[in-house]
Amino acid sequence: MEPMTTSTATDQAPADPAATDDMLASQPVGYWSGLAHAVVTRHLRDAMARIDVTQPQYWVLNRVNGGSAAPSRAEVVAQLTSLADGPYDIARSVDQLVHRRWLRIDAGQCLHLTDEGEAARIRLRQMVTELRAVVHEGVSDEEYVAALKVLRRMVANVEGDTPQTR
Repeated sequence: MEPMTTSTATDQAPADPAATDDMLASQPVGYWSGLAHAVVTRHLRDAMARIDVTQPQYWVLNRVNGGSAAPSRAEVVAQLTSLADGPYDIARSVDQLVHRRWLRIDAGQCLHLTDEGEAARIRLRQMVTELRAVVHEGVSDEEYVAALKVLRRMVANVEGDTPQTR
């Protein structure tokens, strides 16, 4: 277990996109994490839109592929809706993927990737990996892990949870 460190209170400065490195400690995490989320999500969604795919569709393809047993539509919707922009995005994505014949529904109402769906999932995975490389350029894995640990700790501080240390 890591020792607890105490920090001195740092004054909160207004968000400043031009803040120099020596000013970053006073910058609001909400601004910077929100900006990172918006920019990275837009970058990913724009690339997917150019090939007529949505991010929620990609999530659905991965979820249907990702388990030992075929999930039902309801399971996929329940598991992914919290990630989506709205309560109906995942259900619509399932419908779109069935219509596109990338998913099929069996007699037990479970979802399965078709051959076309698996090929699309593999192509999308490659594209997302390439996009990730652009986003992560100049950032080592160690720096990335450290940044996520900091964000995870901040979430835990606000929610009153102990962060997981897997």
